[in-house]
Amino acid sequence: MRITIGYRFLKMGLSVGLGVALSVALARAQESPRVLTEAELYCTGVATDQPVPKDTYVISGEDSNSKNIFAMTDYVYINRGAEQGVKVGDEFEVVRPMRDTLSSSWFKWQAQLLRAMGTMYTDIGQLRVVSVLAKTSIAEIKLGCDSIQRGDLVRPFTPRPAPALRGTKFDFFAPPSGKKTAMIVTTRHFGVVAGSGAIEFINLGSSQGVKVGDYFRVFRYQGTHSDALYYVRGTAYKLYGFGSTPVAYQWDNLPREILAEGIVLRIGPNSSTVMLTNAREAAYDGDYAEIE
Repeated sequence: MRITIGYRFLKMGLSVGLGVALSVALARAQESPRVLTEAELYCTGVATDQPVPKDTYVISGEDSNSKNIFAMTDYVYINRGAEQGVKVGDEFEVVRPMRDTLSSSWFKWQAQLLRAMGTMYTDIGQLRVVSVLAKTSIAEIKLGCDSIQRGDLVRPFTPRPAPALRGTKFDFFAPPSGKKTAMIVTTRHFGVVAGSGAIEFINLGSSQGVKVGDYFRVFRYQGTHSDALYYVRGTAYKLYGFGSTPVAYQWDNLPREILAEGIVLRIGPNSSTVMLTNAREAAYDGDYAEIE
């Protein structure tokens, strides 16, 4: 009987010890830096006032009588061939200029900030040439970020710097950095909300000294007078039936709420393409961001 009880205690102790060890290992793994995947690095986009040349583009693709979009395992045709210097094995990237088709703004200055950042170009994928004709080429889709369409712009592939992701713990209560502050103007495909792993576009870029690999901290003021579309005015300090305060506390009287942080993957003259690496809450268009 004593042997059985002793064995059970030993087994329980080993289980607890193993559980603690796994928890510690998991916590350390969560704080360890990782390497960006190919999709995270090359399926982003950029806002820039420097137009992408339109001289090279996707003409069509295989089986175009029955489909007008192309994805992984498909072959597409581009309007450049041997006469333009294209060779088998050449690699290209496919991009598409995008515009927001919605007429309403999510926050007060969104339309003006979008115009100031320039044209939004989203990454569609990468191509590798497998056959060359005189004036056209056939290419396989090497990486698909989105469905490729006729007319998508094609540019020579250029490797992008892969910034190192840091492994430090996300500080929910970090004080202001004192560095430049901007706003989340929009997300990839002109969305309005994003979490970890999502792409945000912030209105600071190379002209303001931002570099690839920099980190932004995303935060929100409470009681701000520049409310976003989803705000209910006055909720931060007063709502009938749920208590109130003698003073209408505003953004400069209340602690800010830190939502997320992210790393800069690409930059335009007045914009940064930021991937959120940690998010404790959803970040919305109109939320603020500061350089860490």
